[in-house]
Amino acid sequence: MEHYYSSNPTSESNEKIIEYDMKEKKFHLITDNGVFSKAHVDFATSFMLNTIIDEVKGDVLDLGCGYGVIGIVIASNPNVKKITMCDVNNRALNLAKRNAEKNKLQNFEIVESDGFENIKQKFDTIITNPPIRAGKAVIYKMYEDSKQHLNEGGTLFLVINKKHGAPSTITFLKEIFENVEVLDKKAGFHVIKCW
Repeated sequence: MEHYYSSNPTSESNEKIIEYDMKEKKFHLITDNGVFSKAHVDFATSFMLNTIIDEVKGDVLDLGCGYGVIGIVIASNPNVKKITMCDVNNRALNLAKRNAEKNKLQNFEIVESDGFENIKQKFDTIITNPPIRAGKAVIYKMYEDSKQHLNEGGTLFLVINKKHGAPSTITFLKEIFENVEVLDKKAGFHVIKCW
């Protein structure tokens, strides 16, 4: 069975353009079959973006970027210097690059990477809506590796649903990070800040 975290989706391409509004700014995004949340920006991502948009700064990594919505929206914060977007899904990466150009991002990089496999630099901020279906071992490794790829004083932001293990995730994050805070909760989703 094919997942949105497959390297090379085999589902037939069927591109469409969706609109997403954030703080009176409109984003136009190309989506396709074989990528996460192709019909619209999912609730969890949107909830997280609304919660963290003003807090994000510096060099930012959109970890598991899909078609690029997090990185593209976050780039509208003037405190953001550079956006790096990475994913294992090549179709998603192609869309992320085109979407970044379509939405006139100035300073961005697209990296094909399974987690942090091809990520060498460190960041001030890492943001992820983790691929829950990839399993706990995969996403917990993403959290551990995030710590190693943060500059001093850097922050990891993530969103996770209670029914997908938010309480156990928070417990695990507290073993890695000095500070873990739930910034907001809605409809079972928790937006978590770690630093």
